[in-house]
Amino acid sequence: MKQTNSVENRKRLYKLAFGLALFTIIYNVAEGLVSTWLGYEDESLALFGFGIDSFIEVISGLVIAHMIIRIQTKPDTNHDGFERTALRITGFSLYALTAGLVVSGIYNIATHHKPETTFWGIVIALISIAVMWMLIWGKIKVGKRLNSEAILADAECTRVCIYMSLILLVSSGIYELTGFTYIDSIGSLGLSYFAFKEAKECFEKAKNNTLCSCGHGCSND
Repeated sequence: MKQTNSVENRKRLYKLAFGLALFTIIYNVAEGLVSTWLGYEDESLALFGFGIDSFIEVISGLVIAHMIIRIQTKPDTNHDGFERTALRITGFSLYALTAGLVVSGIYNIATHHKPETTFWGIVIALISIAVMWMLIWGKIKVGKRLNSEAILADAECTRVCIYMSLILLVSSGIYELTGFTYIDSIGSLGLSYFAFKEAKECFEKAKNNTLCSCGHGCSND
């Protein structure tokens, strides 16, 4: 009976982990739609780039959801073909985003372009920080109870989304308070750094068959 309860509990925890991954996907789709639209309307490169990154994170979320199903059924396996392909697509997309943000940011600085407003950048960044913190808390709790280094590593990677949200928050806040012309473009360049870092880690994960990135060392479950 005790063993049965243990098995049922692990199944419940894996369902919860999958639910968190699914929520992350849905949230990123919604965040991407709102951020790109408002970023375009307000001519805020930082907010627009933040939205594009949210769409790319949807692919990463699919990898995590697929990974959770795999490690539940085959805990000793490495990345399969779907995961490696999705990681490479994510990596290429993030490199493209990096290039776009750098070129656009430099162009905006050179032409003294500034957004109409960055108010919605502040709002979206604050919502994103709150949601990501809740996701981190949930993933860490589930990861520890399952003793899953892969899920814990995913929680660690979610912190990158918080760092990007903080860049959006700071750049948007400074513009609203001071009207500093170049801060939105500087914020977009800050986002490009994390996009480049994430892209590099995606290719490393696909190449090495590891479940972890973000500088979080671990082995397969």
